[in-house]
Amino acid sequence: MSSSLTKIVAKLREFRDARDWGRFHTVKNLIVSLNLESAELLELCQWKSDEEFQTWTSDQANKKILAAECADVLSYLLLITDQLGIDLLASTDAKIVENETRYPVDKSMGIATKYDKL
Repeated sequence: MSSSLTKIVAKLREFRDARDWGRFHTVKNLIVSLNLESAELLELCQWKSDEEFQTWTSDQANKKILAAECADVLSYLLLITDQLGIDLLASTDAKIVENETRYPVDKSMGIATKYDKL
């Protein structure tokens, strides 16, 4: 894991432990919380067209709201991977390599078809 992510995870642990919240942070509860925060992120898009959302995000106050929700999602994801001993960066790199095989450029260029239908 990069030193930046390692520092953020350490800060998250310190914040959690200072409040004695570790007992609530089971992997299952963290996954539930991740999804709740993802839903809050999704709610920001609700009822907006792509163009309306793009306009909405061009406002700095709205971008700050969006950034805070993204931070919540990342925080829970980092806590989950920390507890399970998953190297998130290595896992992401491996997934990119896997997707390069699943979605070869010559078959997937410019289309949004799932790999099993290419």
